[in-house]
Amino acid sequence: MTGAHRQMKLGAFLWATGHHIAAWRHPKAHVTAGIDIDHYIRLARTAEAAKFDMVFCEDAAGLREADVGIASQTSRSIGFEPISLLSALAVQTSRIGLVSTASTSYNEPYGLARTFLSLDHLSGGRAGWNLVTSASPIEAANFGSTGLKPHADRYERAREFAEVVAGLWRGKLGASAHDGQSFSVRDPLDLPRSPQGAPVMVQAGASEIGRDLAARTADMVFTAAQTFEEAKAFYDDLKGRLAAYGREPDDIKIMPGVAPVVAETEAEAQEKYEELQELIPDDVGVALLSSYLSISDLWRYPIDGPLPELPESEEMKSRQALVIEQSRRDGLSIRQLARHFAGARGHWRIVGTAAQIADELQARFECGAADGFNVMPSYFPGELDAFAALVVPELQRRGLFRRDYDGRTLREHLGLKRPD
Repeated sequence: MTGAHRQMKLGAFLWATGHHIAAWRHPKAHVTAGIDIDHYIRLARTAEAAKFDMVFCEDAAGLREADVGIASQTSRSIGFEPISLLSALAVQTSRIGLVSTASTSYNEPYGLARTFLSLDHLSGGRAGWNLVTSASPIEAANFGSTGLKPHADRYERAREFAEVVAGLWRGKLGASAHDGQSFSVRDPLDLPRSPQGAPVMVQAGASEIGRDLAARTADMVFTAAQTFEEAKAFYDDLKGRLAAYGREPDDIKIMPGVAPVVAETEAEAQEKYEELQELIPDDVGVALLSSYLSISDLWRYPIDGPLPELPESEEMKSRQALVIEQSRRDGLSIRQLARHFAGARGHWRIVGTAAQIADELQARFECGAADGFNVMPSYFPGELDAFAALVVPELQRRGLFRRDYDGRTLREHLGLKRPD
């Protein structure tokens, strides 16, 4: 859609106590949120009442840090397997989309395709799969692997994996089957086509090979961008790749992550943010930063000194590059970078009133840097409640966001074509 009729898309990124690394220490935190189904039902219903397009659950098949003594990391690692969680949320909601991460490195196409298509039927056409290749050695060690596979090898497997899943979802396997480099699949699925044609395919990789895979296969892309220039460059680059695969710019929705802290006044919002920042122990912030930079000895460097020169990662290439760029651009010390990064893990953060946050979102949306945003509240339920109560009505008042759902499936919400 274009012009006055074009409206932004919104996802609610659910993550136990919240996205801020110190969310579990907040006075209003629900520390055992990760294993409280009533907590997740409340969040999903809040997002649905605010007419969000979807809720999104990430996943990692292992603890987020090798040092399980770090309480913040351990508490953030406790949580339900996401497909099981979304199946429960499917019967507690009626319209909102249900998107989950699943790895192409530690699953097989037939089983994953069957699981997501089952969720899609259970929810009436509201399911989406976020494809990841998994970049953590901790995850690799839980699946009998001798170590993390090279980045290019993981993406080559992912390309074939996505091709097989798409074929299964669209009923194309059977007589022709699939016999490829990594996978062999004979039969079609034991389910009819999805109510929405096929579950929505999502991706979050931003490396060169990740962007190419997204242009080939994705319906939606989650990304991280600190500045407007970064967001615009990514948006234009990815949209520009679509023609090579016979696709049009509107065939893919690009939704950068945003971590808002909102209040009635700017001073109140800043106070909320500073309260969270004061809860970050330096060792926890540096440990989180180390994991995203793929460096195990960051603590050896002076915490008030600059980030050292780092070799290119075989793990999260795009996130490592983003952090290094911010460090150089803003002249941040390791301590400053760790504290900044701990608040939203490299995603865009906005602190202010509903009008100020709406201004920022509107600017990136209308200037061609985003089709919508994946909202990452600092802590739950407080910041999701605040965004739903303050920012969503402001976006609706400006005609930038729906007042009610027009359809019942996730593809309808996102304005995506039904697959042939």
